[in-house]
Amino acid sequence: MILITSKKLLKHKNIKHGFFNRNGGKSIGIYKSLNCGPGSNDKSNKILQNLKIAKNRISKKSKNIFLLNQIHSNKYFFINKNYKFNSKKIKADAIITDQKNLPIGVLTADCVPLLLYDNRKCIIAAIHAGWKGALKGIISKVIRFMIKKGCKTNNITVAIGPCISQTNYNVREDFKKKFLKKNKKNKVFFKIKKGVIYFDLANYVKSQLKLNKITKIDMKNTDTFEKKNNFFSARRSLRLKHDDYGRNISIIMIN
Repeated sequence: MILITSKKLLKHKNIKHGFFNRNGGKSIGIYKSLNCGPGSNDKSNKILQNLKIAKNRISKKSKNIFLLNQIHSNKYFFINKNYKFNSKKIKADAIITDQKNLPIGVLTADCVPLLLYDNRKCIIAAIHAGWKGALKGIISKVIRFMIKKGCKTNNITVAIGPCISQTNYNVREDFKKKFLKKNKKNKVFFKIKKGVIYFDLANYVKSQLKLNKITKIDMKNTDTFEKKNNFFSARRSLRLKHDDYGRNISIIMIN
């Protein structure tokens, strides 16, 4: 199992975290092997086994990883001590909590996973930022909420996990227009090569953090599309004409 960690987050001993690739699980076929996505058409017993493998790598004593029903939105959800856990999945794309021994996770297959930690207030967050959520301002919304909870931007460390690189993320003209309509300066995240437009999702996400005065940023620069990195990739699966794809998991937890 390959677990990618952030040097900046590793400095803090009272949290555990990791960005998992597809190694070390139980699934077979196109889902081989650590597919953690309940939204995929993989066998549910295999997904549950995989989620347990990932959770145990972070913490053996904690219960299940708290996951969302991700909808490419700017909605977030805060778990406090009064939250009543049930099997109903919350529809949102970010989780924030101050609770100990509660692993929170997001699932991606080219989108950007972000793990956040404020070391003074001891609040963590996990964000799933696809282009839609990023454009709708999910990153700003999460940071603003954390600040409302007493966090300070200079105490927040953010790790930007593996995602699709600009080299492999070709988009259409109408896609580019959406970003330019939001802000003309977004032009810097696009480049044209042989008449094809390519989008830099990771650096767009990073720019959103900087706009919110976050300076402690650790960007992993691992491309999920590249086969050698062994991550699930929706775009690569599409290119290979697979009818579905697995999901990578990224987890953070307060000890």
